[in-house]
Amino acid sequence: MTKTKDYSRTKLACYLGFVTQAIVANFTPLLFMVFHREYEISIGSLALIPAVFYAVQLLVDFLCAKFKNIDYRKSIIVSEVTSALGLAGMAFLPALFPDPLVGILICVTIYAIGSGLIEVLCSPIIEACPFPDKEGMMSLLHSFYCWGVVGVVLGSTLFFALFGIENWRILTCLWALIPLYNIINFATCPIEPIVEDSEGMSMSQLFKLRMFWPFLILMVATGASEASMAQWASAFAEASLGVDKAIGDLAGPCGFAFCMGLGRMWYGKKGQNLDLSTYMTWAGILCFASYLLASLSPIPLISFVGCMLSGLAVAIMWPGSISLTSASIPQGGTALFALLALAGDVGGTVGPSIVGLCTGSAENNIQSGLLAASVFPVLLVICLLCIRRRKLY
Repeated sequence: MTKTKDYSRTKLACYLGFVTQAIVANFTPLLFMVFHREYEISIGSLALIPAVFYAVQLLVDFLCAKFKNIDYRKSIIVSEVTSALGLAGMAFLPALFPDPLVGILICVTIYAIGSGLIEVLCSPIIEACPFPDKEGMMSLLHSFYCWGVVGVVLGSTLFFALFGIENWRILTCLWALIPLYNIINFATCPIEPIVEDSEGMSMSQLFKLRMFWPFLILMVATGASEASMAQWASAFAEASLGVDKAIGDLAGPCGFAFCMGLGRMWYGKKGQNLDLSTYMTWAGILCFASYLLASLSPIPLISFVGCMLSGLAVAIMWPGSISLTSASIPQGGTALFALLALAGDVGGTVGPSIVGLCTGSAENNIQSGLLAASVFPVLLVICLLCIRRRKLY
């Protein structure tokens, strides 16, 4: 008698995988002023940390798209190993170099490899499992990135309040225990291939497929719509509400991630009877409206409500775009998921950069920068209408 596979263990492993990604992406920025004071690293030089992180993640996305025959189990275990090593190394490695920034950037590079692999592989691992509601499960999966953001910000803030920020090395090692534990989960859970290696499409084959391009642009718009507000939420909270940075971090990125997590969890539990493309279209319209509310309202509190509302609006966009594309191009394989991750990261880089440039041009008025970013949810709605008109989904 064949033993039934327990895919609940696969879900747990992938959930913790996205929590791990949230930790490596959001914990180190909380330590920027610590690095500035303790290692005497200039604020300008600290900007290299997110730049290196996203550059390495983009490179991993590209390499995963280029090479078809990827062993999912070995690669996802590597993601957890590198995430744990990068985090734990942050506590010790900077002090071993004459220039501590070198040690920090080495650690960032190591855990960025893990983050990139998690982003590319966890979605197809879940997609390949025989769950009845794939779209809802994908949304629920991606909600754990949001809960990870909330957890790392609240957990770190609480730790620093109780034990002092000077003990940040201990907390770094504690966060590293999560990916370390998750190695066991990925080593033992059932993992199915999304398609057989011989059947999966290559990157060049996908680029030659005309129907693929609207989905790729959709993913760029998705990444930009989400990240433009997410990465400026702290500064926006400080400027609009007149609070200090600690409160701004809690009210901004933490509040935005909480709303986004709620939206993803709701769709994961209740969205099985909804048409995904229609739901995403209305979410894009709501996102556009929330950007306008945040950028044009003269009342600071209402502007901040617009910021939080955009978290609910963008919730379905990333997991929904993946579900739409994989359903329309079922033979895409690993290359498809890697290119979608790459496109989302490109949008996540371009969007906040445009907000920053427009904010600077408007004499540091963040609302003007967010108004410029409202073009991205409009682009997303146009892509969805195109996909529906051509009946690509």
